Amino acid sequence: MRRETDRFLLSLQFFTRVPIPARVPYSEDELNRAAIYFPLIGTLIGAACALVYWGASFLWDAPIAIFLSMVFGLLLTGCFHEDGLADCMDGMGGGWDRERILTIMQDSRLGTYGAATLLAALGGKFLLLVSLPAALVIPLMILAHAVGRLNAATMMLTESYARPEGKAKPLAVRISLLGLLIAAALALAPFLWIELPPLLWLAVLPLIPLRLWFARWLRKWIGGFTGDCLGALQQLSELTFLLGALALCRFI
Repeated sequence: MRRETDRFLLSLQFFTRVPIPARVPYSEDELNRAAIYFPLIGTLIGAACALVYWGASFLWDAPIAIFLSMVFGLLLTGCFHEDGLADCMDGMGGGWDRERILTIMQDSRLGTYGAATLLAALGGKFLLLVSLPAALVIPLMILAHAVGRLNAATMMLTESYARPEGKAKPLAVRISLLGLLIAAALALAPFLWIELPPLLWLAVLPLIPLRLWFARWLRKWIGGFTGDCLGALQQLSELTFLLGALALCRFI
């Protein structure tokens, strides 16, 4: 039990800026084993952002409260997935072969493709959340974070890491089907107690073709995924889910 607790804490430290006890031993292998907690961390991040939104809504109108919750999320995660989205799009947009794409992805500088995609993603998320019915903002905000990270985690089930020399890196090792099922159960369990119109669960369906297309795109150009690619898929999945949920709200 303590080993799993330590793995959860390692995952929390890796995906957020939350400090963990110094007693928790760190190793690349243990962090790879902690990947099953990836979606659960997303649920917790979503809950924290929702809490900020809820508190801010007592003082400001919904757009300001949503803006503050998004800023809090960026601070909490250190823009972890947003950075991956920007790096991935810089590489895929500016590279013309596998090696060049991977080299650009490793470059810490922000390029035109990454900046444009990042602005579109953040602006799109804000517009989607503002457009949701007030009663559904909190549950959908939490669920978007959870399913976005769960969809990204599925890449670790079927796809290979694009850099053979980086197999020891965090999230470079494939997750098992059992591990993925456990990850899904941990991330979605809180929704047994969170009320959500059943129709809105259909918003997860577009994530399947998105994931299949994204994986095929990456295989074609770089032969697999990188950590930046996982971050990109997480962000795209979150946006796709919210877009689908907003469309379904018209039928509730």
